[in-house]
Amino acid sequence: MNIIRNGRALAVAMLLAASLQAHAQGGEASSSAPVAAAASGGATPASAKAADRALRRRVLNALAKAKGLRASGITVRAANGAVTLEGWVPEQAQIEQATRVAQSVAGVTSVTNTLTLSTF
Repeated sequence: MNIIRNGRALAVAMLLAASLQAHAQGGEASSSAPVAAAASGGATPASAKAADRALRRRVLNALAKAKGLRASGITVRAANGAVTLEGWVPEQAQIEQATRVAQSVAGVTSVTNTLTLSTF
């Protein structure tokens, strides 16, 4: 009985020691990244994603409100102020209009337009 208990205790102790060593090695690399980001004054990845989502929504709303623009076929991607318009519109003039509308939204630093024509 004592041998079984001692064996279990030894196994638990070995697992605990191995997990602590793995945690110390993995935690050392991952803990330096947030410290570096905080020291540089940069935004956290979560806040950057939230800002990108908010910019995407503002651009989509502006496209939806633009008169003479069919925005239902347009997809917007935003990353750090850079906006990409993807999808389709039914007329050539709407491609340029979508670019102008996106450029007019506050927070947009550049617009890449990959819209195509489609009549369906």
